[in-house]
Amino acid sequence: MDKIEIQFLGTGDAFGSGGRLQACIHVQMQELRFLIDCGASALIGMKRFGVDPSLIDLILLSHLHGDHFAGIPFLILDGQFSRRVRPLQIVGPPGVENRVREAMEVFFPGSSQVQRKFRVEFAELKEGITSSFMNLLVTPYAAIHPSGSPSYALRVKCGEKEIGYSGDTEWTESLVAAAHDADLFISECYFFERKASYHLNYQVLKEQKEKLGCRRLILTHMSEDVLSRLESIDFEWAADGEKIVL
Repeated sequence: MDKIEIQFLGTGDAFGSGGRLQACIHVQMQELRFLIDCGASALIGMKRFGVDPSLIDLILLSHLHGDHFAGIPFLILDGQFSRRVRPLQIVGPPGVENRVREAMEVFFPGSSQVQRKFRVEFAELKEGITSSFMNLLVTPYAAIHPSGSPSYALRVKCGEKEIGYSGDTEWTESLVAAAHDADLFISECYFFERKASYHLNYQVLKEQKEKLGCRRLILTHMSEDVLSRLESIDFEWAADGEKIVL
């Protein structure tokens, strides 16, 4: 059985709580290397923790907020100047190509029109429809988190292993479909007990743990409210740079 190595390159929120980098998870299965989300600080995380950006084949995006996708223009620019030749595929919610190109033009005017030595290809995910990308099966489920396009929780089948990811969302039964029987479910946990729209808190996750039905649960995307109370949390939680193997 092929092992799956997962490294958390960014486990923080949009505001850098606790000095943590923004959402970015690196997954390696044999020669395939892909990211789940690519927040604005993703390239920093890759270079800090020894991940070669030129070897990333695929980026899966849960939604189109800057702390989850705004690292892509920097990754593409890095590839351009490092003479990358490996194609890069970017997969996300409807409108992902336009949003990335617009971000590139805001950050580096003219950069979206440059002729590079590597192809950048885009594909859109449709809610509830399983799609195949580079030997992965990816299924998006509706999340509750306004972002200018649909926001998703993701379920990714990597060979015989399955990874679920909440993205950003308040509680929704869609999370059960993303998590149930998964070898790993990575969940945002923005607050400890405070109820807020569009995000999960620790108390809700405790209440719903049995329903989620995943084999392993790891928390990420934590604010200062959660980071200051980690000793009170019964679940695993991720730190920047942490590696696990499935």
